[in-house]
Order: sequence, then C-alpha cells, then structure tokens
Amino acid sequence: MKGRFAPSPTGRMHLGNIYSALLAWLSTRSQDGGFILRIEDIDRQRSRDEYAVQIDADLRWLGIDWDERYVQSRRFTYYEDHLKRLNDMGLVYPCYCSRADIMATQAPHESDGRVVYKGTCRPENLPHDFMPSRPGALRLRVPDSDISFVDGHYGEHSVNLSRQCGDFILRRADGAWAYQLAVVVDDALMGVTEIVRGSDLLLSVPQQMYLYGLFGYETPSYCHLPLLCNAEGQRLSKRDKSLDMSVLRDNYRPEELTGLLAYYAGITDRPEGISARELIPLFSWRNVPVGNIRLCSLPTDISLSR
Repeated sequence: MKGRFAPSPTGRMHLGNIYSALLAWLSTRSQDGGFILRIEDIDRQRSRDEYAVQIDADLRWLGIDWDERYVQSRRFTYYEDHLKRLNDMGLVYPCYCSRADIMATQAPHESDGRVVYKGTCRPENLPHDFMPSRPGALRLRVPDSDISFVDGHYGEHSVNLSRQCGDFILRRADGAWAYQLAVVVDDALMGVTEIVRGSDLLLSVPQQMYLYGLFGYETPSYCHLPLLCNAEGQRLSKRDKSLDMSVLRDNYRPEELTGLLAYYAGITDRPEGISARELIPLFSWRNVPVGNIRLCSLPTDISLSR
C-alpha cells in the first residue's frame, strides 16, 4: 500500500493543505503503507523553489514524514512518452479556443458550474480551410460513455465523460503540462495505490480513470475529503493569509495544530494537543465528516494535557 501528498509550491501552505496532508498520511500509516511527497511544480510561472523548501520544513515541523520525494519538473520525459502513446492511438488533437471562447459558447454544467468543452476543435468539426492564428493546446478525445467508481468516503458515482467532463487538456498552448496527464503518469509509475485529496477533485476521477485504462495501468483507490472553508463558506486558499503556515507556526505548537485538525476530522471529540504519530491508531474514515467544514474562528485555548 502506498499513499501520497502532492502540493504545489505556489505559495505557503495553509490550514486546508495541512489538513489534506495529515489525513493522507494518517490513512497510509494506519495501513502500514509507504508515503510519497511529490512537489507538483509543473506550473513553472507560479512555482518557486523556496516554497518547496518551506513545504518540506512545515511538514517535518508537524511530524509528517515520507519515504520517497519527487519533483514533477524533473519528470517531463515521462509525460512526453505518454503523450506520444496517446497521440499514436489517434486520440490527441490541437485546440485553438481561448478560455474566453469556451466560456462564451458553452453553458456551465448544471451541478457544479464547470464549463464542459464540446469538441469545437475536433478535426471533423473544423472547416477544411481553417488556418490557426495561434498555437494550440493538446486535448484528449473522450467517448460518450459512463465511468463508474466508488469513492472510499463519498460512495458510488457515475460520470459521463463526454457530457460532464468533455475533451480535456493534456498540454497547454504554452507547452506546460496539464494536471490530469501528469498526475496519472506519476501516480502509476510511483506505485501509488491510494489517493486522498479534497472533494473538489471528485470530477477528476473519471478523467484519470480513463487515462489509466488507456495506458493499461491499474487504477488506485480514491478517498476524498470535505473541504475546510472560511467564514463565508469559500474553500480555503493561499489568499487566506491568516491561516497560512507562517502565521500558524507563530501561534500554535505542532501538537496543537494536529490536535485541531484531528478534531475537525472527527478523530477526537475536542481540540486538544496530540502528535501526528499518536493519531495513527485513532484514525478511521468512519469518523471523517462528509459536509464541508466552515471555520468561523480558530480556538486559542487548545489543551496540551495529553
């Protein structure tokens, strides 16, 4: 069994990031599995080496360790090889639509507001005399078929690839690798068997399962987490500076933060100080809530009595 945490070094981690890291780590360690830290820095314009250094330091400060560490920007050859495999299958085509073009012509999906690309630039849909005026992104052609899966926390799902996901990008027009391709290649080649991440990525599962099938790789199991949200109900982001690790480390001890997160995850019944390693035998997916968790304020009186 092997799990992972895959942060992007585009800013200092916040409480939501370390919540995901802790639960991914606890799920893995409670099954005596190996744990991977993968720095997902394929967005080279926004990624910074200093943030990657801070991620390492913050995780160690919290008591979260790992057995293997990878950096995506050193793995582009693997993505090239797998893109070629898809191209050889006849499933890749260039797309010249801008984001504005897509937003103007496609209606958001009714359930989550996501805009689904309708295949405007598929070769059969373009005029014979079409001449592109800009470089194209590379998209994967998906079939009009359903993919079903069982999430370890949210249960059964069935998603139609064409209607609910659409042809998705493998490589952007500027040459940057897209998340879906990179994450599948890395998880498969690294032997990841369980993926724990936020519930906002649930709709990525069918896209990734489709890629796993095309490459002939075994699909890992998935467990998605409720999101930590701010007082307005919005998912925590790196814009919530009051909850990033620089502020949190100034105001809390490691055991206080892990105890607070354990309380939010239903592992303990009150926010009291406890180390990450002490939480391993207490962890159970049965206790993790399903609904998103709204943080109106953080407690300042976490007990360190343990």
